[in-house]
Amino acid sequence: MRAVKSKDTTTEMIVRRLIHSLGFRYRLHRKELPGTPDLVFPGRRKVVFVHGCFWHGHDCSRGARKPKSNADYWHAKIARNIERDERNSEALRKAEWDVMTVWECDTKVSAREDLSARLRAFLGSAE
Repeated sequence: MRAVKSKDTTTEMIVRRLIHSLGFRYRLHRKELPGTPDLVFPGRRKVVFVHGCFWHGHDCSRGARKPKSNADYWHAKIARNIERDERNSEALRKAEWDVMTVWECDTKVSAREDLSARLRAFLGSAE
């Protein structure tokens, strides 16, 4: 598990390039915010989390895979991750931040146009 990155993942880099191409600027991994969001837009009070489908228990085909070895450990770990994500999102919303989650499956080439539209709608117009 030491080899699993939490920052600058391929999925995160795709989202960062896409947002930058839309004309938005952001801050990375602000530790003072709950959950250390991947992308922070302080002036807009918006944050974007980029989640891997497997690690955060998404309901897509990749996230629905269940490990066969040490299954109890992995089911518990993923359940804790989901619970932690919900806690962090709720804490951010209570602090009046808007939260968006981008899933790994949203960054497939065939889904990027839709992702771009969702990000533009979430962030509003670039200034």
